[in-house]
Amino acid sequence: MFRRHLLATFILSSAFSGAWADSYPNKVVRLQVPFAPGGTTDIVARVIADPLAKAIGQSVVVENKAGGGGVVGANETAKAVPDGYNLGVATVSTTAANPAINPKIPYNPVTDFTPIINIAATPNVIAVHPSFPARDYKSFVAELKKNPGKYSYSSSGTGGIGHLQTELWKSLAGVFITHIPYRGAGPALNDTVAGQVLIIFDNMPSALPFIQTGKLIPIVVAAPQRLPQLPNVPTFKEVGLEPVNRMAYYGIYGPKGLPKEVVEKINGGVKKALQDPAVVKRIQDTGSLVVANSPEEFGAQIKAEFEVYKKVVDQQKLKLD
Repeated sequence: MFRRHLLATFILSSAFSGAWADSYPNKVVRLQVPFAPGGTTDIVARVIADPLAKAIGQSVVVENKAGGGGVVGANETAKAVPDGYNLGVATVSTTAANPAINPKIPYNPVTDFTPIINIAATPNVIAVHPSFPARDYKSFVAELKKNPGKYSYSSSGTGGIGHLQTELWKSLAGVFITHIPYRGAGPALNDTVAGQVLIIFDNMPSALPFIQTGKLIPIVVAAPQRLPQLPNVPTFKEVGLEPVNRMAYYGIYGPKGLPKEVVEKINGGVKKALQDPAVVKRIQDTGSLVVANSPEEFGAQIKAEFEVYKKVVDQQKLKLD
């Protein structure tokens, strides 16, 4: 009798799970960007939102929740109900750089999320306002060494990848510039383009339009090789600073405990969206590379990147401003 009861319970549970999986999603899916509008995270999210919505048959709404170098938005995703309707955009800033440098982060980047898919990998670039008295890496470093403390750089926020990567570069290059944090790459870019701050270490998708119009001058890029969009700009490896030569990632994750059916549905939806050459071109035109890996691969990538930046923080003795 007891065995028959257990069997009946299992069958009912399986049937409910199957019905739930078949009906997901039956309402709007919220995709949270943990930064202000205008930065690379926001750009990638909005490129994928509409084609993902078509692939899963339900609206995907992008919402911005800035603050704390991405921590506020990421923490909201971590604390969300794991039902698949509150997802977030995972970045190096929120899952590696910020947790590595800030011991007060309210979430564990490795255990408090369910990785779903890495959409794209993005090179980073140091760029300067046209008024800066240098146009190439050698003269750029010479100017900074000649005038320690004279210049400042903007970033998407304290503890973000722009901050941590710049601090790593500063320690290896032997220069000193002051950090000016913003509530996202968009505001940081705006002030750099306006000449309020003369230097920025930013992701290519958000910086490239300003570079192409001459409003920013590219100095050096973090990428495996020189970029087709910037063929005359060297990589950090070329200038002898390979540890800085790391690309950013932009993926989708949810809170821990996300049902397997949700993970598979969103992962498959993104992959289907990325079968459209027009969507791929929009991503590649920003200077990014399409990745579209498995949940397991993305989870391993997040863990590895966190460990890399934790080691950087410990070795370079980096601390929050």
